[in-house]
Amino acid sequence: MLRPIRTLAAAAAVLALVSACNSAAKNTSSPSGTGSTTSAGAARGVSGTSIKVGGIVSMTSASGYSKKDTDLGAKARYLRANAEGGVNGRKIDYIGAEDDGQDPAKNLAAARKLVQQDKVFAVSPMSSVTFSGADFLEQQKVPTFGWGTTPAFCGPKHIYGFNGCLVPTPGGTLNQTWPEGIGQVLGGAKGKSVAVIANDSDAGKFGVRTFSQGFASAGFTVSYAKASVPGTAVPSDWSAYVKDILSANGGKAPDAVVSVMQTPNNIGLFTALKRAGYQGLLSDPTDYDPGLLAKDATKQALDGVYVLLQFEPFESPDAKMAQFKADIKAASGGKEVPLNMHMLTGYMSADLFVSIARKAGRELTVDSFQAAAQGFSDTGTLVGDRAEPLGQKNSFGCGALVQLKNGAYEVSVPFKCYEPIPFK
Repeated sequence: MLRPIRTLAAAAAVLALVSACNSAAKNTSSPSGTGSTTSAGAARGVSGTSIKVGGIVSMTSASGYSKKDTDLGAKARYLRANAEGGVNGRKIDYIGAEDDGQDPAKNLAAARKLVQQDKVFAVSPMSSVTFSGADFLEQQKVPTFGWGTTPAFCGPKHIYGFNGCLVPTPGGTLNQTWPEGIGQVLGGAKGKSVAVIANDSDAGKFGVRTFSQGFASAGFTVSYAKASVPGTAVPSDWSAYVKDILSANGGKAPDAVVSVMQTPNNIGLFTALKRAGYQGLLSDPTDYDPGLLAKDATKQALDGVYVLLQFEPFESPDAKMAQFKADIKAASGGKEVPLNMHMLTGYMSADLFVSIARKAGRELTVDSFQAAAQGFSDTGTLVGDRAEPLGQKNSFGCGALVQLKNGAYEVSVPFKCYEPIPFK
């Protein structure tokens, strides 16, 4: 696990700062057991010189899928924040991310450890399809930031998706990047059909529900929409799924197959579809990772696949992308490392936390943080324009499509913000 990020200033300067700020961390009282304050009245995890933050990431899983680089991305952003002087005079003490093994029990245990034992002010990043610790973190009033791909990011007051709420409840909106982007690649959605497939999990069911509505609203015929693939282990035989998909469009194959699953499942499904002769468009939201290209079999399985991004592609000339790359290199000890979407997930989770914390001012408490979040907005970030509390009900509506072609990713549909649609 990545260890704390600490910058030791001159002793005299630190002592002066602590002395000047002893009374700056006044906090409104909170009910016993909420975890939002320490016994001394200061905000939990906040001292005169630091803000303690931890993360929860699925670094391991039963399928072998890993999001470990989410931790590196968060570290990179916190390192830069500290190099720039910290947040209103306090450095971020990032203690690293707990590995939940993509296990509900471990996710909750990790949340409890971070709050009750490590006493963090915030959890950022939180990246797992199993977010069973959400209710605990909300009850404890812990500002929490991550990729809003589960319902837990849509509604709770203290939980924020770095690009908004992606699986909203009725009354929210849907991000149309994927349907609109695939429509552009296919020359329009009219007369085109799509199959949507996902794991049999809460995230998978919500994914099928939301994306089915999005594709239908864009003009596609949704000929297949099932969350039927086991979430605990990758199937060894995909023939039944392939048979259903290839006959879903009135006995014919759909024009596009979109998978709301992780890499091991996508490799198995796409390989089986190709072997069955499928010639249509294949797409998923997870396989933007140059590290996948190291193995010929993986590279072949994903060749031609269009990947949904909800941030600027690494190939973008945007100055903020150049900054991200420089920050990742610095966090990697000056080494060039292959970039992947998990790094950016951690980076932007940390970035949103830092941005709101700066607005909260020197007197940092959970209450002041929440007050700052209520009126927070900025523009032109790597995920587009952001606003809270809008993002706790709606997505920020931006994204791009890249295609893996001849061993490299190419931008097929440039990063753009689309008008979201009401979720029903």
